[in-house]
Amino acid sequence: MKTLTLKPGREKSVLARHPWIFSGAIARIEGEPESGETVLVRSSQGDPLGLAAYSPASSIRARMWNLKPEEIINSEFFHDRIKQAIQRRSNLIPDSETNAIRLVHAESDGLPGVVVDRYADVLVVQILTSGAEFWRETIVDALAAITGVRHIFERSDVDVRKLEGLPPRTGVLKGTDPGLVEIRENGLRFQVDIVHGQKTGFYIDQRRNRQRVGELAHGCEVLNCFCYTGGFSIYALANGAAKVTSMDSSKEALEMGRNHVLLNGLASDKAEWIEGDVFKVLRTMRDQGRSFDMVILDPPKFAPTAAQADRAARGYKDINLLGLKLLRPGGILATFSCSGGISAELFQKIVAGAAVDAGIDGRIVQTLTQGPDHPVALSFPEGAYLKGFIVQV
Repeated sequence: MKTLTLKPGREKSVLARHPWIFSGAIARIEGEPESGETVLVRSSQGDPLGLAAYSPASSIRARMWNLKPEEIINSEFFHDRIKQAIQRRSNLIPDSETNAIRLVHAESDGLPGVVVDRYADVLVVQILTSGAEFWRETIVDALAAITGVRHIFERSDVDVRKLEGLPPRTGVLKGTDPGLVEIRENGLRFQVDIVHGQKTGFYIDQRRNRQRVGELAHGCEVLNCFCYTGGFSIYALANGAAKVTSMDSSKEALEMGRNHVLLNGLASDKAEWIEGDVFKVLRTMRDQGRSFDMVILDPPKFAPTAAQADRAARGYKDINLLGLKLLRPGGILATFSCSGGISAELFQKIVAGAAVDAGIDGRIVQTLTQGPDHPVALSFPEGAYLKGFIVQV
């Protein structure tokens, strides 16, 4: 087997079960492994540490599959890992809560680069790394065998594949094009655009956060920014919000949001939909003197990695400053960051700085994170990407 030998001292993170090996940690590579091929990882003293997937184009040069050098990476390995991931979720989220759930969460489930979301009877798969790409067909076959679903669709059209030297790819893997899929979530109904929607079609990681924010929205005039297809908006309306104003730059997403109001039998006259650049619209609202009881900020990823953190911090501060200025005294700010490059500590400092600039005293009354079907391995803190605060001003 082709071998990757680490520099002295660089085995510490591997032994601590962190799955990433950066190019700077490697002393030498014996053989010429192809992209995604399994390599044996050795310490500087030559001790075998485990098996990893090799990624020649990425700064993360290898990702650990295991710490068992004697184990074979084959179809049985992937079948077992996927089955274990699904079984771990069996008691986390009851069927009564939703039929849309993340089944495999990449590194946190011991499968770097593999993301699988289930929407009713459809699986959506993301293959994000060279190692996952190498075993793509094996992974898909295992998913079909374990879940028994008829339709599997690929949404490997994210920027991270470029870092792996992989082109974007989408399309049917099993069955037919699923089109729009209806899901249920805490008694509410949503349609998911599997083919063209953001991420894998819907933000299922925000499921319980939508429920909590919705509970707090009773009787409130709510502003939902970066609303996508109106997840937070529907929860707010269903929980008795007086009015919900939702804004997004996507005309298609807003149209789906309007449809969700009708699908759930909610009052359309309590829902206002605004298409436009959120930053610009918020500044206009500020200048017009508009105000709300609750402002929800759930922007897209500003900083995928720590390298973009400084630039992203300015964007997060700007959006939170504008949101805070639109809040009435005693109002609620529900603010989120899904950027992996922004830690929870940094995000709190950003929101605190925005409050100072807005001349507002605020208190965090609850912290929020991704749902339990998006677990964070103790040895992989990078998996904690979603941060949220409910701030009372």
